[in-house]
Amino acid sequence: MSVESADLTVTVLADRELAVVAPSGELDMHTGPLLHVQLANQLAHGRRHLILDLAGVPFMDSSGLNIVIRAIKETDAVGGSLKTAALTPAVQRVFDLTGITLSHPAYPDVPAAVAAVEALLSHSAPGAPRPQ
Repeated sequence: MSVESADLTVTVLADRELAVVAPSGELDMHTGPLLHVQLANQLAHGRRHLILDLAGVPFMDSSGLNIVIRAIKETDAVGGSLKTAALTPAVQRVFDLTGITLSHPAYPDVPAAVAAVEALLSHSAPGAPRPQ
């Protein structure tokens, strides 16, 4: 299932607690609130694991970065995760300068981020051995 707006696409992966949120255009104080609302909406609908596909984001300012940090905290609070994928060079630079990539590494593309979430889910499945 996909939902699209002018600046944002949300894809819910079937039978999973996972959604891919893909904004496009600059992520700043004017566009950030839409992203935050969509991320919060996914959490409210039980999707604890979110992938933020940033391939279409050529620029991010501090307010956009704030949205990402807030989403990391909100997904952690519900036992989920936020993975970032496909960072453009400008966004990668912001992440590197602020140190976000030290605690939350970015994935080269959405399939790599999906694989990371699937690995996380398989380790937390009932009866699965817990990672040490």
